[in-house]
Amino acid sequence: MSADKTAPAKLKARQPRGFVDRGPADVAATERMLAVIRESFSRYGFDPVETPFVEYTDALGKFLPDQDRPNEGVFSFQDDDEQWLSLRYDLTAPLARHVAENFDALPKPYRGYQVGYVFRNEKPGPGRFRQFMQFDADIVGSGSVTADAEICMLAADTMEALGIRRGDYVVKVNNRKVLDGVMDAAGIDAAARLTVLRAIDKADKFPLEEVRKLLGEGRKDESGDFTKGAGLSSAQSDRILRYLELGQKLAELGKTNARDSEGSAKLSAAALTDLRGLVEGAENGQAGIAELEQIRELITAAGYLGRIIIDPSVVRGLEYYTGSVYEVELTFPVTNEDGQVVRFGSVAGGGRYDGLVGRFRPEPVPAVGFSIGVSRLYSALKAVKSPIVDSKSELPLVVVTAMDNKSPEFMPGYQAMVSSLRQARDEDGRSLCRADLYLGSSGFNAQMKYADRRGAVCAVIQGSSEREAGTVVVKDLILGAELAAASRDVKDSAEHKAKQAEAQFAVPVAELVEGVKKVLARHA
Repeated sequence: MSADKTAPAKLKARQPRGFVDRGPADVAATERMLAVIRESFSRYGFDPVETPFVEYTDALGKFLPDQDRPNEGVFSFQDDDEQWLSLRYDLTAPLARHVAENFDALPKPYRGYQVGYVFRNEKPGPGRFRQFMQFDADIVGSGSVTADAEICMLAADTMEALGIRRGDYVVKVNNRKVLDGVMDAAGIDAAARLTVLRAIDKADKFPLEEVRKLLGEGRKDESGDFTKGAGLSSAQSDRILRYLELGQKLAELGKTNARDSEGSAKLSAAALTDLRGLVEGAENGQAGIAELEQIRELITAAGYLGRIIIDPSVVRGLEYYTGSVYEVELTFPVTNEDGQVVRFGSVAGGGRYDGLVGRFRPEPVPAVGFSIGVSRLYSALKAVKSPIVDSKSELPLVVVTAMDNKSPEFMPGYQAMVSSLRQARDEDGRSLCRADLYLGSSGFNAQMKYADRRGAVCAVIQGSSEREAGTVVVKDLILGAELAAASRDVKDSAEHKAKQAEAQFAVPVAELVEGVKKVLARHA
């Protein structure tokens, strides 16, 4: 290369902000978790459905930014006929489009579940990603409160199927009509309601006095940024705050009564009594309380009271919720990396969205569903050491080394060995192991390091001397590591020397599979 020419700059390997890579262990554990959720949803009669990552922007719903701001909150682009498309923001809006488009062909009520990634064009931060996975279950075409109760019972059963003990979670139920009734009784006009909802949604992050500021003139945060408030009067704010105080009180009591159905029954009854006073004179609010009473009767009859409670603290922020709203909250404490005791909080939520499918249809279409935040739930399962996450369901790995990898004539022999292991079966007819033939160009020591880094249980070795003798060496890498770490005194013992013979032994090539079986049985 001439002196005046410089080598082209290499691309810098960099991960986009708000997106993450996942390694083999996390991928495998997540798949096990998803399999349990699928089985739980299927038991309730839900069928799988898959929708595309991309939808027309207007199909995603009025709760998202309009087409004048197509990249506000969502990732959007134009197709070749200049129509705006967006990566899906959640799984509910695509499902609504799917049901509306296939309305006549689907059985109704329709029960469907789906799992997949969703995308948010939002500022990333700790625990906040631009791509994450959700697992949804929805019932479309039923306006019955029984459908709401079914979703809540499904949520409870799914938590227990995943290994979260009864009492370590609670499904909290409220109704948006109750909150609308509180606002009706307070005389809050329509223009201020969305701002009020946003303020209420901050009640789990801010003290109530800070929420009061958001309900009134506004609030200045620590950085000096000012958020304009809803402009409510003092009396209006008082009614909203009484509602929030009731919700917080019952939420804390509910956590301690999750295993106590009798205590939960009293709490739910008390909540409904107090709520009646807050919605007095508001027809919408009374209707919401009647629906909550029906849910309470249904879950009591099914034996779920305590696992599911009435809790006015549940306020879902999205505009499309029209009736019941619920959240699955984990109640057990965990210690974080800084030694602080924290709670995971909500790992799933949902509600009734009777207006969403109807945007595409001439007739109203009631619908209800909930969504599991897969990543958040996965972190919780790791914290409780759920066997679904901690256990290894993958087959053990065996690495066939290629000591003479620079001699092509010997590679068919190595290929035959790895092929025999891949086809081997155990006594129950299941695959015996995963088998990996080393395909690099490094020498033997590097190959053994490769096997260790792959987490292989054993290695198969054949050099020229073994080839002449018609044998292979089977090396137990786990036992070998244990023996290597032993003290000098232990290494001199007869027992240690006997184990060394077990950790590495030769067998005829025809008995390779049996030799590997012996090692795998030791670590089963």
